[in-house]
Amino acid sequence: MRAFFSFYSDALKIALQSIFAHKLRAFLTLIGIIIGVASVVVVGASISGLNTYVVERVTKVLGSNHFMIARMAFHGRLPDEEFERVNRRNKRLNWDDYEWVRDHCRSCTEVGAGVQGQADLRQEGIEFPSALIFGVSANMVDIEDKTIAEGRFVSADEVQRSALVCVLGADIKEKFSPHIDAIGKVLKVRGLPMRVVGVEEKRVF
Repeated sequence: MRAFFSFYSDALKIALQSIFAHKLRAFLTLIGIIIGVASVVVVGASISGLNTYVVERVTKVLGSNHFMIARMAFHGRLPDEEFERVNRRNKRLNWDDYEWVRDHCRSCTEVGAGVQGQADLRQEGIEFPSALIFGVSANMVDIEDKTIAEGRFVSADEVQRSALVCVLGADIKEKFSPHIDAIGKVLKVRGLPMRVVGVEEKRVF
C-alpha cells in the first residue's frame, strides 16, 4: 500500500514540478483544452437547438402526428404532360369522401377537410395578387396547430351553413388594415363580401 501511494505521490510531484518549470507551455495547453471542450459543447448545443427550432416550425406549419390525403400530391412543378395524366387519372375528392373517412377512421382523433385556391385581392385601391385561399373545416385550427392572434377561427356552424366569413393571414391583414383592427371588417374575395372574424399569427421561419 505504501509503495502504491509513493508511486502516485512521486508522479504528482514530477507533474507539478514540470508545470511550474514550464508555466507558459502549461498555460497554453490548458487554454487549448478549454477551447476544445467549449467548441464541442457549443456545436452540440447549436445542433440540438436548431433541431428543436426546425421541429417546432414544421409542426406549426404542418401540424404534428397527422397525415394528408390529396388528389394530386407532388413536390415542385410537374411537367404539363404528367400533370394532365395525373389530372385525368386521379379521382376527385368530395365532401362525401371526407365524411366517410371521418365516420370510419376509428384511430383518428380528428378528421378535417380543406381546399386551396388563388385569387387577386383588390379593395380601396390596394392590391394583393395571387393570394392563397383555403376553405377548411372548423377543426383544422387544431389539426394544423394554427395560432389565432386576433379574434377567432371559423366555427363549425359557419362551415355548415357556408357563412361568408374568413380568417386573414398576417400578411394580408398588414396589407389592407395595417394600423386598424381588422375584426368585423369586410373584404371582397372573388366578388363575395367576406366578414373577417380572425387574424392568424405571423409565421417566422
